[in-house]
Amino acid sequence: MPRAPLAALSRFGAAVASSEDLLEALVADTGRVGESVLERQIVAAMIDRWVRQAPALLAPPPDEPASMPGIVIGGEAVPYGLVGVISPWNFPLLLGLIDAVPALAAGCAVIVKPSEVTPRFIEPLMRLIPDDLPLRVVEGDGRTGADLVGLVDALVFTGSVPTGRKVAEAAARAFIPAFLELGGKDPAIVLDGSDLARAASAILWGGTANAGQSCQSIERVYVEQDAYQDFLGILVDKAAGVGLTCEGGPIGPIIDAAQADVIARHLADAVARGAVVHTGGKIEEHGGGLWCRPTVLSGVDHSMLVMTEETFGPILPVMAVSGADEAVTLANDSPYGLSAAVFAASEQDARAVAVRLEAGAVSVNDASLTALVHEGEKNSFKQSGLGGSRMGKASIARFVRRRTHLISRSTAADPWWTA
Repeated sequence: MPRAPLAALSRFGAAVASSEDLLEALVADTGRVGESVLERQIVAAMIDRWVRQAPALLAPPPDEPASMPGIVIGGEAVPYGLVGVISPWNFPLLLGLIDAVPALAAGCAVIVKPSEVTPRFIEPLMRLIPDDLPLRVVEGDGRTGADLVGLVDALVFTGSVPTGRKVAEAAARAFIPAFLELGGKDPAIVLDGSDLARAASAILWGGTANAGQSCQSIERVYVEQDAYQDFLGILVDKAAGVGLTCEGGPIGPIIDAAQADVIARHLADAVARGAVVHTGGKIEEHGGGLWCRPTVLSGVDHSMLVMTEETFGPILPVMAVSGADEAVTLANDSPYGLSAAVFAASEQDARAVAVRLEAGAVSVNDASLTALVHEGEKNSFKQSGLGGSRMGKASIARFVRRRTHLISRSTAADPWWTA
């Protein structure tokens, strides 16, 4: 299949950047405004970046001599014919296109199946796609996603670990590559000597942006004992001042009602096991929607669901630790390994901890930077995913196969020939 014209992809990016209908549909799907505006901006910038970078990244490498005399190695990148993308509801536009765009830039045709929880953006998005761009977006539930596996040459899935396992098994039976970005339970570590006010602000944003409905949300916080009380006090004060969007604040609603049940169950389990609620702590209903205020918990440990299972809500459980060693041990005590954050008195101290964490991306003296910085190549560790990086320049390599040309420039007979 011929490569998608980059000019068509560029026109698509410009249309996305300016479409108010698309923005309104995203707001209607998710109930949040600020994140939807940012989501559209990030997608438009991402499309522009791939249009600029793809030609150089896909250019055939120069011929080079092999170790065997008279043989030269050349080659080219061959795109998969049709790539399927199954995307979730928390960032419908971004996660629908974060893999589709590099696949298109690589020369693939793409079918995207977004979550049935957020379907309103599909129709205005389809209106923006140029006729000469081989991209289609289809509606449907899990059965549609399952059917997609049998139609495509490669598959990308973003979602939960249980569903990701099913997708991987189906792709294996179909004998196609599958690239999986699954759940997270991201830890943040705060060491004594850190700028506690900065750490509290970063972690509060990292744990409550999009109402915590992000795979790279900070979902557990480990603070060195000598800094624990001061940090907890600062975090509680900051969290108490962050309101809901229905009150003029930044925290939007819970997009999926089923997720509100998970949040409520985790909170009830934590309280029953002795956790202390300092802010928030319950699901609220306003205007027919479900909301959860930024919730800071103390008195937590790894016997609680809120410290071990993905919550996907604006919940920040804070646990005291004896030092960096215990913090690293607890941070790594998880089946997930998506990303993490470390705060320390110096970059050197923070990076000394970062290299010990079983996670694909570590924000140093900041939090959840992978939500905004997509240039850093990373892989998911443990059950948080499989396959090549969806970030950085390397992510386009997932959508091509390398064809090698082994060129003989010798006029003599090869010594292994029989005649």
